[in-house]
Amino acid sequence: VQLVESGGGVVQPGGSLRLSCAASGFTFDSYVIGWFRQAPGKEREGVSCVGATPDNFGGTYYADSVKGRFTISRDNAKNTVYLQMNSLKPEDTAVYYCATERDFSGGPRYYCTGPKRLSSWGQGTQVTVSS
Repeated sequence: VQLVESGGGVVQPGGSLRLSCAASGFTFDSYVIGWFRQAPGKEREGVSCVGATPDNFGGTYYADSVKGRFTISRDNAKNTVYLQMNSLKPEDTAVYYCATERDFSGGPRYYCTGPKRLSSWGQGTQVTVSS
């Protein structure tokens, strides 16, 4: 399993960024996949996750702190998951990680609320929101 994130950077408050995670080495549409973040001195937290397929524990999960501002999407043809982040706030500053796991029964909420439940992680991309 390989996950490669891109799209991080420095943006002013209120701005937007789009993160991408290119996946390889596994059957992409059988895995739940999502975005997590970790700020200095804080624990890693789930931001948003998307289920494997509509017929296999599909759906999405968003942390309350990003609802209405972030949108997750997956393109199974390109083996890529995206995170569109709008109305960014300084508190969104963190390293953002992509992570995935074969989903047998949990669904996106189960995995997003328990980062230790996912075994494959990317290297992370820095997002800094600052004026």
